[in-house]
Amino acid sequence: MTVAGSPRKKAIFNHSETYGATRPAWRRKAKFFHSEDENYLRFLIPKGARVLEIGCGTGDTLAGLEPSFGVGLDFSPAMVDQARKLHGGLTFIVGDAEDPEVIASLPGPFDFIVVLDTIGSLDDCQAFLEQLHPLCSRETRLVIGYFSHLWMPLLKVSELGGGRMPYPPQNVLAPSDVRALADLAGFDAVKSEQRMIVPVSLLGIGRFINRFISILPGVRWLALRHYVVCRSLPNFDEDRLHSATVVIPARNERGNIEPAIQRIPKFCDDIEIIFIEGHSKDGTFEEMERVKAAYPDKDIKTMVQPGKGKADAVFTAYDVARGDVLMILDADLTMPPEQLPKFWNAIKSGKGEFINGSRLVYPLEDDAMRFLNLIANKIFSYLFSWLLNQRYTDTLCGTKVMRRTDYYRLREGKTYFGDFDPFGDFDLIFGASKLNLKSVDLPIRYAARTYGETQISRFRHGVMLLKMVVFAFFKIKAI
Repeated sequence: MTVAGSPRKKAIFNHSETYGATRPAWRRKAKFFHSEDENYLRFLIPKGARVLEIGCGTGDTLAGLEPSFGVGLDFSPAMVDQARKLHGGLTFIVGDAEDPEVIASLPGPFDFIVVLDTIGSLDDCQAFLEQLHPLCSRETRLVIGYFSHLWMPLLKVSELGGGRMPYPPQNVLAPSDVRALADLAGFDAVKSEQRMIVPVSLLGIGRFINRFISILPGVRWLALRHYVVCRSLPNFDEDRLHSATVVIPARNERGNIEPAIQRIPKFCDDIEIIFIEGHSKDGTFEEMERVKAAYPDKDIKTMVQPGKGKADAVFTAYDVARGDVLMILDADLTMPPEQLPKFWNAIKSGKGEFINGSRLVYPLEDDAMRFLNLIANKIFSYLFSWLLNQRYTDTLCGTKVMRRTDYYRLREGKTYFGDFDPFGDFDLIFGASKLNLKSVDLPIRYAARTYGETQISRFRHGVMLLKMVVFAFFKIKAI
């Protein structure tokens, strides 16, 4: 095979051919590093996905992801020959990742496209990334993994000492460089992560440090491995969003039922409204039935939730909703229904895939939120932004919006977190993070309640939030 491009790229090709036969032995020597690397990739990429790895080498990482359909591309025949011998159930192709004809021949779309370290060997990273869009759908995620530029001197010393397989000169890219190149190529960075301070086992101490220390604020920027997860903007399918379902869970909210109907704007042509009642004592369900009959021009449905808690109500309604977009509107109307068009526009325009209302940007109305609640919400917002690698200014705002198709995917993966959240806010936030959805905070004007009493217990639910932080730490961060 002949390789077009710079002399540096040809040198990389010759190097790959030279080390193709001994690559498995080098991987065994660096077994702990590759185990740590693949551990995080398995968190990002669920088993059974359609995965393309570009620069697959001998295919070990691709095999470790256990894809339902796995394709590995590498420009070294020697590497691909080893991959085919080691992993017969996967497809391996010899080709130059910067050749448009090679990329066009691949059998996309894929759920995930993985580019590990290959970004350092390319002549034109932007042009390479631009070629990947035809292999993507809206749901496809591009995962780029690379070595920290701060570690390059240490890696070179390790090569000279025989601790690491020698590599020809690479592109040395900082995180800002990778994100900028992705942005120029039409890929939107969803989230990024830095992990692994210790690339060797150290009798088990390395695993502890990487799991609990390397992820800490201030420390993680010293980590060896950087990852960025991106979505393909040209594949955003705006035309598929035509309808919305507004789910209104209500318990003892009789006085807010009709105002909710009167205040929801006509933000799209087809709006379904589902009232779901939570075993009230003030005649809330009867009021729902009356309002449904009084507004025959609106598509209003009424339900009684089978269990307890807001999460049970929301997910029961979501399971029968027909709208392309699912919205939650709390029946206390502290999130003004007049704000719903902003959420519709944010998701329909593609600005985000999971739209989270934020009450803590604009000044609050008097008595809208108690001072201690405000402080607690601010603290939890910082904690969850760090845990999820996405910015959250308010995790407890009841209004959250996503596509119905994404909810179905979230529901399928719900076993990862289990049944832990009586409110549903964290089920949705954690699930959206696990799906690598683009999350956007949308500021709202938070209003004071005009009817009824809050269902929130400041201290009991505060303790629950602390438990959520610990839970998320072990399920999302310390993995």
